Amino acid sequence: MFKKILIANRGEIAIRIIRACREMGIKTVAVYSSADKSALHAQIADEAICIGPAPSKDSYLNTKALLAACEITGAQAIHPGFGFLSENSHFVRLCDKCGIKFIGPSADAMDALGDKANAKKTMIENDVPVVPGSDGVIESIEQAKEVSARIGYPVMVKASAGGGGRGIRLCEKEEDLEACITAAKQEAQQCFANDEVYIEKFIVNPRHVEIQLLADQHGNVIYLGERDCSLQRRNQKVLEESPCPVMTEDLRRRMGEAAVRAAKACGYANAGTVEFLVDKDLNFYFMEMNARIQVEHPVTEMVTGVDLVKAQIAIAAGEPLRLSQEDIKLTGHVIECRINAEDPKNGFRPCPGKIESIHMPGGPGVRIDTAVYQGYVIPPYYDSMIAKVIVKGVDRKEAMQKMKVALSEFLIEGITTNIDFQLNLLKDEDVESGNFDIGFLNRKDLT
Repeated sequence: MFKKILIANRGEIAIRIIRACREMGIKTVAVYSSADKSALHAQIADEAICIGPAPSKDSYLNTKALLAACEITGAQAIHPGFGFLSENSHFVRLCDKCGIKFIGPSADAMDALGDKANAKKTMIENDVPVVPGSDGVIESIEQAKEVSARIGYPVMVKASAGGGGRGIRLCEKEEDLEACITAAKQEAQQCFANDEVYIEKFIVNPRHVEIQLLADQHGNVIYLGERDCSLQRRNQKVLEESPCPVMTEDLRRRMGEAAVRAAKACGYANAGTVEFLVDKDLNFYFMEMNARIQVEHPVTEMVTGVDLVKAQIAIAAGEPLRLSQEDIKLTGHVIECRINAEDPKNGFRPCPGKIESIHMPGGPGVRIDTAVYQGYVIPPYYDSMIAKVIVKGVDRKEAMQKMKVALSEFLIEGITTNIDFQLNLLKDEDVESGNFDIGFLNRKDLT
């Protein structure tokens, strides 16, 4: 087992990883930008090193500075968290070259999954249902028109190297196809330095349901149930829950087994998530696989009792999984709400600033993952998420009520947040009944 791990991240996920390491008796090294000098992760780690100025490209994305920090501190492994370099295969190869263990999948597995078009081809070869579309990237407008006519409009133009909702355009008729492709390619080039795109059939009003996996280096792969992440705003998740309100035991088994096949096909090892679209007839289609820990991983942790971050570390150290598929049991119902420093009444504009006072909720079945504290100044340079509220009830009705109570008790002064927006969401009749899909928040104004 590792003696010292460097956390190449910030915010609540850095705190989460530090706590897991402490429980395992592992020393931690935090890295921080000049803007994060007072950040909580830089204060509670065993060691902390400044790796550059505020912009991410000069600090949290600075591979040379991160590897130098490992060398200076003697850290044997790097945990990337999510975002930043967590799915950067070039960085994984640099770690390998320097003899530093990257806590995540191999670079080859990451490459196989990072290119969405190639990943889709791999899924087809391994009997994982996929959305009808192009067989790989689109090489010409003529080809795009032929594919779109064959599968039928509306279609989605998607960046092959995409993620986080970037490089995606919905096209409803052939006259708009060329413009959609051009826009998607331009955004893809800006975000991923790769302008390749592919085309998929647009599934009308599907749910976004993902399967959590753990895979060790000895060929063992298990699935840990599902998370429904359908409540999204502009392709960004807002609220997640497990079990999915429309899930059946048979559907869960089939989706889980398909996700396991996907992981094995890529030689995947560590924690990963396979994302599916589920239509109104409960048909499911592979969307993508995320080769990292997810923001919403606490949902799975609370519904299964499995510590995913500890499992990641153990897998990276070469240990076999301690759990079999038969050991995984889902109990109760879990909901997570993302709390962002943003103003829903003004287009969800980010609202950095100083937290003058804060009171966090508590009680049985309530978990708060955060890195903020009274007096902390939220910098304007990074993601606006400042906390996650996760609750567990005996069933969905109790979990919904518990979350409403928790959010009502969550008080933050000095900045504007989306707490009231989340409360409005939970009080909506369709959300209460589980009647929603990934387009729900695009159709309904709850501000």
